[in-house]
Amino acid sequence: MQTAKHYIDGNWIDKGEKRASTNPADNSLVGNYHVGSKALVDQAAGVSRSVFFNTSWQASPRLRASVLFEFADRLAAAKDEIVDLIVAENGKLRAEALGETIGAISETRYYGGLARTVLGRTIETAPGNFSLMHREAAGVAGIIVPWNAPLTLLVRSLAPALAAGCTCVIKPADQTPLVHARVLQCLIECPSLPKGVVNSINENGYEVGQAMVACPDIDLISFTGSSRTGKLIMAGAAPSLKRVNLELGGKAPALIFADADLDLAVHELTHGALVMAGQICVAAARFLVHKSIQKKFEERMIAAFKSVEVGRGSDPSSQMGSLIDQSNQKRLQQIIEQAGDEGELLLKGEAISGGAFLTPSIFRIDDLQSELVQEELFGPIVSIETFEDEAEAVMMANATVYGLAASVFTNDLNRAMRVSRAIRAGTVWLNSHTRLFAEGETGGYGQSGLGRLHGVEGLNDFLETKHVYMESGTV
Repeated sequence: MQTAKHYIDGNWIDKGEKRASTNPADNSLVGNYHVGSKALVDQAAGVSRSVFFNTSWQASPRLRASVLFEFADRLAAAKDEIVDLIVAENGKLRAEALGETIGAISETRYYGGLARTVLGRTIETAPGNFSLMHREAAGVAGIIVPWNAPLTLLVRSLAPALAAGCTCVIKPADQTPLVHARVLQCLIECPSLPKGVVNSINENGYEVGQAMVACPDIDLISFTGSSRTGKLIMAGAAPSLKRVNLELGGKAPALIFADADLDLAVHELTHGALVMAGQICVAAARFLVHKSIQKKFEERMIAAFKSVEVGRGSDPSSQMGSLIDQSNQKRLQQIIEQAGDEGELLLKGEAISGGAFLTPSIFRIDDLQSELVQEELFGPIVSIETFEDEAEAVMMANATVYGLAASVFTNDLNRAMRVSRAIRAGTVWLNSHTRLFAEGETGGYGQSGLGRLHGVEGLNDFLETKHVYMESGTV
């Protein structure tokens, strides 16, 4: 039994009502957490701002690199414990939790390396006239973390923020506060970390997140979550012109052409659609299939989805874990019924008793304007739509407001390159789906967000560029 507290200025704080955190697979109690408040946000932001302006943190790249390498080492040492806690509190498969943890360790080390290579540039605009373009930390970063990948989606904002020299206020999701507290424990055990650089406040409904967006001591917000919430964050940040980095919703199309390797496509898309029970914004959500292979593809996908073992994430035989909670289970059941009204249900998902489990669903639809096509469903539900030619496939892929990810399955390299360039999405995978790693930037077009995370560009929203001008002989 554990209790997740807030962390401010180097101290764990147990203020606020205590609430339970439960395992979505069986509703058992995992532990408790204290809820936060606007007052705690203001306190944490004040500490972060003071440390940013009154210490050498932002000017110490070697110190920041040391912190990140120490953090990675401590995450690695606690790997098994963190994995088990993710499974218990989130409900995903142990293999998924392990992959998430290994990925977070890799990303932390990646930004530890980049911390010492934040480069500016120098321009001599005329003889003896020099412009120095200096890259410096943007200030206090507010990081709002979702529940679906509570470690990876924390680290991919926190690591570049620290590498850039920002101080941080973090808000974990209220579904996974214990995972967050254990990860935070790894960070605060780092001997090189100065007190007050990182602070964290647990959520209380919407109060903490809203307070962070409005707080004048927080200079930027990095948020991963739904497009609806992202728009509210933009509106809340507008009065102070606070910078926002947003990775938002997705409706990832997978385009399967007539010459595609169907064995490969079915294998990739079964995993790509059902990873984390479909609760990931880059999950394959729409299968756009050439009409000539529609029947064959449908038969294979139905058989593949039917064979997926749905069960507890801790069970080695499970191939898909639970949803995050039973309210989302009920929401998705209603969507499945709607799919039967608007299209043809080829495979109807069913709830499994004992937890927030739902078997996969496939439906066929030909109405691009349907909400089922246009809206992110965030669960193990996919549509099959058909196209006649390449131009129609691209048009259909671009027919939603989202543009986070897509995939293309074909053995024609020229087509693969043409189509990948024509699709309006931040990531396009060729003959694969859901390949994510520290070195490769991710982010969205359209209503899938602003800015990029991962990779070198992941530093950009945590940095400012300052122009310092000088003329030789005057200084």
